[in-house]
Parts: sequence; C-alpha cells; structure tokens
Amino acid sequence: MSDEVPSPVVISYADLKSAPDQLQSAIETAFGSHSKALGIIIVKDLPADYPLLREKLLRFAYKFASLPESVKEKYVDPTTRYSFGWSHGKEIMNGKPDTLKGSYYANPLADDPKVSEENKKAYPEYYGENIWPENNEKGVEGFEQAFKSLGQLIYQIGCELATACQPFASPHLEDTSLSLQSLISQQTTKARLLHYFPPSPGEAEHSASDEPVDSWCGFHLDHSLLTGLCSALYLKTTEDGDPIIVPSPSPEAGLYIRSRGGELTKATIPADCLAFQTGEALELATGGKLRATPHCVRAGVVSKEALNVSRETFALFMQPDVDQMVGPNETFGQFSKRIFDTHY
Repeated sequence: MSDEVPSPVVISYADLKSAPDQLQSAIETAFGSHSKALGIIIVKDLPADYPLLREKLLRFAYKFASLPESVKEKYVDPTTRYSFGWSHGKEIMNGKPDTLKGSYYANPLADDPKVSEENKKAYPEYYGENIWPENNEKGVEGFEQAFKSLGQLIYQIGCELATACQPFASPHLEDTSLSLQSLISQQTTKARLLHYFPPSPGEAEHSASDEPVDSWCGFHLDHSLLTGLCSALYLKTTEDGDPIIVPSPSPEAGLYIRSRGGELTKATIPADCLAFQTGEALELATGGKLRATPHCVRAGVVSKEALNVSRETFALFMQPDVDQMVGPNETFGQFSKRIFDTHY
C-alpha cells in the first residue's frame, strides 16, 4: 500500500453538471470507507460569479464581528440555542466555551420555514426565523443579500453533487424510494458565516510543538448530509481600519481532516473552488457506507507582526427534515437533538 499522504479528490463542475454518472470512481475515492478516504471533495471550474460572491460575504464576516458588542447583541437569539443570528462564546468545544470564533447563522433558502407550529416549537434550532442586520446598520449594509446569494449558489451545487452520489448510496439508504437530493430539505438547510478572531500575543509565542492541531476549532463531525465549504479568507487590519487580504499567517494554519485510516491531513481549498464534506446524517442514512469527516481548524504559529490577522469562512449544512428517518430507530430531529445537547 502507498505511504502517500491522502489528498482531496478534485472534480470539475462542468463534469458534475454534464456527466454525474461518470463520477462514481471519484465519489468512491472521496467519500468511501476505505483507509485513504478523507470525506472531502473539491469542485473546480465554478460559475464566474463565485469568487466575487465569496469575497463579498467573507468581508462581511469581518465587518460584523468588528461592530460594537451592543450592536451585535441585537442579533443574538438564545431561544434557538443561538442557531440563528450572531453567536459568540456559546458553543462548547474541547470541554469549554469557544471564544476563538464568532458565527452568524441563517437559512439562505427560507426566511420563515413552512412547517407545523409543533415542529417550530420542538426544533427551534432549525425552524426559527432568520435574523438579519437592519438595512441601515452602519458597516454591514447589503449583508443579507450577500449571505443569500452565496448560500443559494452553494446549495445548488451541493444538490448536483448529491445526485452524483446517488448510484453509490442507493443500495444503502434505509428508504430505497428516496434520493440523496430529495433528503436535503430547504427548510432545515443552515449556513454559518464564521469569523476566527486573531490569536492573542500569548498564543503567538507558542512553538509549533506546543500548539494543538485543533487550536482554532476543536475536532468534530458535522451532523449534516453534506457540508459546503468556502476557502478561508485572511484579513489583516490596517491603521485606517480597512482590512486587506493577506496570505495565511502560518503554513500550519487551516482545515485539518483525519482520514478513515487515522492519518491527519491538511486540506487546502483553492480560493476559486468549493469543498464538500460528508456529515453524520449521511453516515447514518447509508448504514456507515459513507462516513462522516472528522475535522478541525488550526491557528498555526504566527509572528507578533501577524497578530491582527483574522480568518473568515462560510459553511452550508445541507440536511434532512426533522421527521426523516436517518437510521433504523432515529429521525434526524432526534439525532440532532443529541448533538446539540453535547455542544450547547
């Protein structure tokens, strides 16, 4: 067997659209259960407007996180366990509140999900109403439209990828009448705009051997079917307050994945590409044939000159309705409640 470090599978969006049935080998390599599988696939040759949509929204992550605390607090919603609007320091990672990143959550496909009042009460984490910055909120004008535009594009591409996965997954779905794409619900789809705060001076002084690999975000599994991921944008604050795009402040910084065989791999997503990971709901729905992706984010060792560099990114979680069975004895709603209880 080869000793090469696993690397993400790359496919062309043109092939995904025109010949999804020809991608079975790539899907097997990326999402299968063999030891070298990483559970991530990269889609290149995206629509021409993708790079602009990505940069525009990721700059908004920085802008919103830079607002006064009193302003950000207006967009916090504890009734949904901080699953809509702004969230900072509410999530538990590695056994303690995660203050290293802030998140803005919303469903880019549905502002007010069309579901029963019973489900809205039982699952506010999915069926709450979107909370958007006010149109005249200084510094983040246009936030809502930028969020929706990028989220809807990633959703479209993710659904096409789900179709390409269908021949691989069909024999293992609990309900063989369903397709992977039909399992993805517009009502529960959720996007997360992330701002990773710059490391503190004390963190910057650590050596590479002292810094844990999950220093910026602890190891975890997504509980979606598929998760769409943008390449991170690094922004450095300037004296005039207008951030500039810079390279990653550390060669060690970024997304890390543990392969099925246990190997730790840094997954680099080109700026003009999208990545998709597998989540726990897909693992349950396919009886473990398609397995979820253990991943984390490392800050890396940075110099003191790079202390004011932040990391911005965007993830879209594509998941079933809460009543959908994802295993022999559990609905997606029941499953996700268990996950939420461990993290909030």
